[in-house]
Amino acid sequence: MKDGDPVFEKTKKSPTSKKHTKKSNLSWALWMLPVSFALSFCFNGFAEYSLQGVGLVVAFFILGLVVLLGIVFDILGVATTSATDRPLHAMAARRVNGAKEAIWLLQNTEKVASFCNDVVGDIASIISGVTAAVIITRLPFQNFWFSLTITALVAGFTVSGKALGKGVAVTYSNNIVFAAGKTIYFFKYLFKRKK
Repeated sequence: MKDGDPVFEKTKKSPTSKKHTKKSNLSWALWMLPVSFALSFCFNGFAEYSLQGVGLVVAFFILGLVVLLGIVFDILGVATTSATDRPLHAMAARRVNGAKEAIWLLQNTEKVASFCNDVVGDIASIISGVTAAVIITRLPFQNFWFSLTITALVAGFTVSGKALGKGVAVTYSNNIVFAAGKTIYFFKYLFKRKK
């Protein structure tokens, strides 16, 4: 294809657009630092506070919720990279609640996927490890192999859950993104009502 071809010129990126993309990526990465810190602080604080004075059954339930949170956000992050916006635009034209929010998620795929997979997913993995460690210290007996088994099980459930979730995310990507859009719409509506 020649340089004068209009198709070639359309696909060719200008140096200015490349600089803008690099600047945007840098500002996003810098913004993620305080956000990650705040989320990690809140999640960790919540997990530590929730574990105070509770039984082992409740503690394991909290641990399961943290692992599930990481898996759910990982599914959403993968779904945004696989979904197509055409059916969502059709729903938005019919003024279906949550469709516009779902389109917004797809328009910001890179940032949404980064937030869901890297920020929330990684924080949930770290906190699940910390929660498992706290549970182990509260066990009536201390055994090296039993402690090792619990931490290995937490890691195994997290990894296998995310692996299974990725298949679900790719297969039902549009439905997952639309469900996320409806959730965002619900909270926006709730916030407007409170205002």
